[in-house]
Amino acid sequence: MMQKRKAYKTAILGILMAIIFVQSMVPFLGYIPTGFVNVTIIHVTVIVAAIVLGPTDGAIVGLVWGIGTILRALTSPTSIIDTTVFTNPVVAVIPRVLVGLFAGWIYLWFKKHTQKKLIGMGISAAIGSITNTVLVLVLMRLMYASTLSQAYAAQTSALNAILLGIVGINGVPELIAAVIIAPAISTAILKTNKFLE
Repeated sequence: MMQKRKAYKTAILGILMAIIFVQSMVPFLGYIPTGFVNVTIIHVTVIVAAIVLGPTDGAIVGLVWGIGTILRALTSPTSIIDTTVFTNPVVAVIPRVLVGLFAGWIYLWFKKHTQKKLIGMGISAAIGSITNTVLVLVLMRLMYASTLSQAYAAQTSALNAILLGIVGINGVPELIAAVIIAPAISTAILKTNKFLE
């Protein structure tokens, strides 16, 4: 039984990693290009992996997302800051790995300490989404202020306001999408696959 469960989890992990890689490389499957910044929907897959498989596997799927982000920035950039900012593993990989870890840890806490798994899924999805948005934007601001100033044709002093605008325009819809979609998909997977419980 244990062997079967492990094999099943490995198969699900492989499928989610393949989905992430395709989402990373194909526009509109994981990213919606807007010209300056891409609206991300790919984080939902990482959060689902974290909820269904746990924080370690969530981090692995996040790592694949980060690697895919770098490859996409190198081969088919869709934003004027892709080639500079998202080829850096600190910006492209670390936040993505942490999305999987944080979402997985939060869901595990809810699973162990409460009976409110659905609420735990929603909160872990929210935290995962916020982790990605905040870390990426903070790292961009700290490491690439002059590049961002050029990209947005703005003074460095105006960058904080611009980045807060991005949080509102991109981050909030990404958060809402994660909170609605990730629990729905995770619940469906867990209900139909008792090996994962």
